[in-house]
Amino acid sequence: MRAALLQLTSSDDPAANLVTVRAMLREAAGQGAGFVLTPEVSNCVSTDRARQTAVLRPEAEDAFIAGCREEAAALGIWLLLGSVAVKSDPPEPRFANRSLLIAPDGGIVARYDKMHMFDVQVSETETYRESAGFAPGDRAVLAQTPFGAVGLTVCYDLRFAYLYRALAQAGAVVLTVPSAFSPGTGPDHWQPLLQARAIETGCYVLAPAQTGSHAAQAGKTRRTYGHSMAIDPWGRVLLDAGTEPGVFCVELDPGAVTEARRRLPSLTHDRAVRGLA
Repeated sequence: MRAALLQLTSSDDPAANLVTVRAMLREAAGQGAGFVLTPEVSNCVSTDRARQTAVLRPEAEDAFIAGCREEAAALGIWLLLGSVAVKSDPPEPRFANRSLLIAPDGGIVARYDKMHMFDVQVSETETYRESAGFAPGDRAVLAQTPFGAVGLTVCYDLRFAYLYRALAQAGAVVLTVPSAFSPGTGPDHWQPLLQARAIETGCYVLAPAQTGSHAAQAGKTRRTYGHSMAIDPWGRVLLDAGTEPGVFCVELDPGAVTEARRRLPSLTHDRAVRGLA
């Protein structure tokens, strides 16, 4: 299976972002990719709640999602919309940060709402309160595909190892980590965490990322770290996309998962933890 990771610099204009993504999907399919992944908030990168309220839509009414489903069907590819920001169903007033897995017929086969909210103060000048605008999901999601079971996660989830272990023990062979990672933490944490999740689970880890400075019609301009990555089940880096937008392909071998778990079967070695107060 050839997978393609799209590295984007999405703006806060979903219509413009759709034009970019559709062209990149065609490029990825032209390079032989059967599974294409986009980053977190592919449809709209914005720090302004009023702007989000004005341009975001419920999933069923979202033109970005509809356009990507149409493109996936036309190309006959599996597509992970790493995440899209959408309006939640009432009475929840906050948005959802939702990952969608789309089949080659354009149907949505899995939905995952990001569970862990990025509420942090990275530095004196970089603070995030994701939970103020987005409602956290409450369940893990494992999706079945012809190339194996895929465990869906999003960005800040990466720091919570128990989620990835649970997905792997439930059958995942590929873990997806679409992200809009902070430049304040990316240089020190991004690659080591991705490698750790792969090593701990014996899974492929595919992490398409937003990158650069994101154009904004309202609110502050946001910057993201880039470096979309693919890690193999032994923890080796197969792909580091750097900081430029583009389409980046990688080959996946299901046999590598079997071999890594044969050599290091730690998923079967859990022990109950006792003795803590």
